[in-house]
Amino acid sequence: MPTDSELFAPCDLGPADYADILDLWRRAGLPVRAEGRDAPEAFARQLAGGAQRVIGVRNEETLAAVAVLTHDGRKGWINRMAVDPMYRRRGLAQRLIAEAERWFREDLGLEVYAALIEQHNSASLALFARAGYRPFDIVYMSKRLRSGA
Repeated sequence: MPTDSELFAPCDLGPADYADILDLWRRAGLPVRAEGRDAPEAFARQLAGGAQRVIGVRNEETLAAVAVLTHDGRKGWINRMAVDPMYRRRGLAQRLIAEAERWFREDLGLEVYAALIEQHNSASLALFARAGYRPFDIVYMSKRLRSGA
């Protein structure tokens, strides 16, 4: 019988996993902009650009956890992390963080990692604090060229 480490090992996800990723984001309560930045063609374009990697954890056919990893050549970002409510508190997010950091460090040579977390998300704030991340007093600003982008 496989161990949890084998059963819940992170794997790479791609355009073929698009529907599963959006479904998981919805189950986990993340907003989805299926007509904007999360549209299938945008997702495929972002992956093809080389600055993004999407990793996940599957339990057989069910996508149980996902994270979008990006970098700008100097800093690695862990974005859009979500764990299915049925699979929470099993260490899946910690496994995704560990794989993200491994990729940033070993494959990209990056030494700075970051995550953008909404202030009300106390579980994610605690998770990243346990992983050694510290908050910075930064204001996030955004300009959207169209609604839903």
